[in-house]
Amino acid sequence: MAKRILVVDDDDMNLMRTEMILEEDYEVLLADSGVRALHILRNQKIDLVLLDIDMPVMNGIETFQHMKEFAGSIPVIFLTASGEVGDVVEALLLGAVNYLRKPCPPQELRKRVAQELEKR
Repeated sequence: MAKRILVVDDDDMNLMRTEMILEEDYEVLLADSGVRALHILRNQKIDLVLLDIDMPVMNGIETFQHMKEFAGSIPVIFLTASGEVGDVVEALLLGAVNYLRKPCPPQELRKRVAQELEKR
């Protein structure tokens, strides 16, 4: 059974691009908001989350904080276009396993996801 990855991003192009990169090796679920991501995480088995930081209503950091209340064992890799070092530091301090800058080369994304899932 393929590992399930939840990709969370408010940009449809980023969602489609990430899905295309990963769908050959994984089952990919998409969420266009933090609220939608939390709903999916409550109702489905997810092996890894790729989470954007800069989103409206509930940003990635807030989403991650809520997620930790009931799905804290699921590894999170932040995908961000943000150049804010503070965002990345905060994410890592909260327990994110890694982060990648967008746009991320496809081979790097595949490598980081595979490395994280091998640890589980």
